[in-house]
Amino acid sequence: MGNKVVTFTEEQLEAYQDCTFFTRKEILRAQKRFRSISPDQVPKSMTKEEASSITVPFANIEKLPELKENPFKMRICEIFSRDGSGNLAFEDFLDMFSIFSEQASRDIKVFYAFKIYDFDNDNHIGCDDICTALRLLTHNELTAEEMVQVYGKAMEEGDVDGDGKLSFIEFQHVILRSPEFFSTFHIRI
Repeated sequence: MGNKVVTFTEEQLEAYQDCTFFTRKEILRAQKRFRSISPDQVPKSMTKEEASSITVPFANIEKLPELKENPFKMRICEIFSRDGSGNLAFEDFLDMFSIFSEQASRDIKVFYAFKIYDFDNDNHIGCDDICTALRLLTHNELTAEEMVQVYGKAMEEGDVDGDGKLSFIEFQHVILRSPEFFSTFHIRI
């Protein structure tokens, strides 16, 4: 007995389990983590509406140890936030950590990696996307010439149809040949 706070209803927990790669225990742990980011904004017990409407600002989320050093933290949060702002509701937060979990399938990880690298949202990874990724990864330490060289090498490696950009299928083909991708595209909650 005692003063146990019910965080979610049984129906909510079942729905979250159906829509994520998490167990009930992991969902509750994620909610605790989400609440710890902004305890004054996030209630201990959340209704379905609150779980999708109460958002925590990106400025708070980026301080999480799992994201703090990630050069793509803003882009990751933009992809998972409903409005593209980087601010996350609990359901967005849960989706993000679910996709980065060890239980998420290889195909879904590749799909989200493509979305993260497609900075201009044109459904291709082109020169601008690669240069943006390189600037983030190297903290602007590469010259324009070096970035063009990396872009050229990426196209040589993966651009099967020769159009100067990677489609999702071309990106997937390159990523699936990269074993280290799956060990790095992962965050444990």
